[in-house]
Amino acid sequence: MATKAISGTSIHLLRPPPLRHLYSTTAAKTWYAPPPSHYHAQFAVPILTNLSQAIQSSPAKPLQASLKHLLPSLKAQDIINLINLNPYRLSPNSLFSFFIWLSTPSNSTFRHTLHSYCTMIHFLCTHGMLLEAKSLLQIVVSRKGKDSAPAVFAAIIETKGTLRSDIYVFSGLMTAYLELGFVPDAIQCFRLTKKHKFRVPFDTCRKVLEHLMNLKSYRLVWGFYKEILECGYPASLYFFNTLMHRFCTEGEMRVAHLVFDAIRKWGLRPSVVSFNTLMNGYVRMGNLDEAFRLKSSMKASGVQPDVYTYSMLENGLVPNDVTFTTLIDGHCKNGKVDLAMEIYKQMSTQGVLPDLITYNTLINGLCKKGDLMKAHDLINEMSVKGFKPDKITYTTLIDGSCKEGDLETAFELKGRMINENITLDNMAYTALISGLCKEELAIEAESMLREMLSIGLKPDNGTYTMVMNEFCKNGDVKTASRLLQEMQRDGSVPCVVTYNVLMNGYCKKGQMKNANMLLNAMLNLGVVPDDITYNILLEGYCKFGNAEDFSILRGAKGLVLDYGSYTSIIGSLSKASRCRS
Repeated sequence: MATKAISGTSIHLLRPPPLRHLYSTTAAKTWYAPPPSHYHAQFAVPILTNLSQAIQSSPAKPLQASLKHLLPSLKAQDIINLINLNPYRLSPNSLFSFFIWLSTPSNSTFRHTLHSYCTMIHFLCTHGMLLEAKSLLQIVVSRKGKDSAPAVFAAIIETKGTLRSDIYVFSGLMTAYLELGFVPDAIQCFRLTKKHKFRVPFDTCRKVLEHLMNLKSYRLVWGFYKEILECGYPASLYFFNTLMHRFCTEGEMRVAHLVFDAIRKWGLRPSVVSFNTLMNGYVRMGNLDEAFRLKSSMKASGVQPDVYTYSMLENGLVPNDVTFTTLIDGHCKNGKVDLAMEIYKQMSTQGVLPDLITYNTLINGLCKKGDLMKAHDLINEMSVKGFKPDKITYTTLIDGSCKEGDLETAFELKGRMINENITLDNMAYTALISGLCKEELAIEAESMLREMLSIGLKPDNGTYTMVMNEFCKNGDVKTASRLLQEMQRDGSVPCVVTYNVLMNGYCKKGQMKNANMLLNAMLNLGVVPDDITYNILLEGYCKFGNAEDFSILRGAKGLVLDYGSYTSIIGSLSKASRCRS
């Protein structure tokens, strides 16, 4: 005999038979076997009997009515006992429906616990109701939140009993954490399953890898992939090559080489793609010695270079202009312009002539660095060697000059383009307009915008917005508003940033009526205001209007204030308090 307290009453129970006698398993599914004929008399507990009978009589008699007197004292442990013992052999669907019904708002006195959720999840998985189990796992994970994997996993272990549901429950738990963005928890679940000698399907591990790849967390990918392999999951040459390529793209050559070396460690042979990927990474970083060493290792391994291996890895092993330009471009993109210039000098010593693409690549790198003097020196070298600047050359120099505030040089270059019959494009005009705006020359910027339109070019949102912003800063919201209307007439759809610029202009001038009309216009056109929009309005109402007006507006638009908004309100109230004092 055993004594157990149920709902505050001590009830003497005969110990129930082991759970393994209560269900049978086939290859298809698991189900509860019929209990012995004497089972109800010996093992039924009054509270479980009442619950079971209420579920059986539903929907003929509503559960709320059947359990009216029982619900206030009902505990989560009672539900766990009902699921585990199921003395009246209720169907899985009816038990699940009852479980969900208990979660509805009408049953405000009852609360499921983590353990009752986990018990039902095991029960559902055991009976092949995987979609229903997944829905409960998502509820558990969303409620427990980040860093909850150890606690949830422990509850799943504690409620498992002898049920053979682990492969579904643990993979479902990992997937739930992934789908809610809690990637570290998903990885922690994998480690806990390994620790407890459980095994999840490889497909679940693959989902974690893909998620990490999408997040560009390549070091985490590599670490997790090694964990998977150490657990005996199959290695994939395709995945090794993909991961190696990502590290090469990020300039992480040391890690990329570790991945390459691991290919053989896990019983695979590097392919021509494996060698090409790693060589390409070294060439991009300017490490030609390592690239050539890999080429030798490639042949020694019996892997023959293909047409894609590299132009410098042909018979003579002599780098050509394409190789040098690739190296220069790689260094410029990584901000290592000095190294790029060194390689440019090596070209001459090895008798390789740079072409216009080489010069444009270097000029772009120098302009981004702000070294316009060296960029102009290269123009002179180009001329000596018989190359003429093209549209890309001039546009790059114009953009660099505007960013450095050298408008005089920028317009001189513009004049040279016109004299040489080189047509200015959107990039050149946008660079000039940006430079004028940077110097707060709104009228001149608008004039350049008009010139751009006159030759058939269509400014984008960013170009219009720059000019509008300058007029708004000068208090000329009328011109800014006219530019917005022009954009719309030309078929452009202004973005939220454009509206925010004009909204800010109105609020700075205290034109709150116009600001509110602009907000309504945005909403009518389907442009969704952001936090900045509402903070601009709040600032305006606090300075020039009534804070209550904004409260009405906030309620109408469904605005949730952020920290910046509250700061504005507090500042406004503080100012009003000082005035009253």
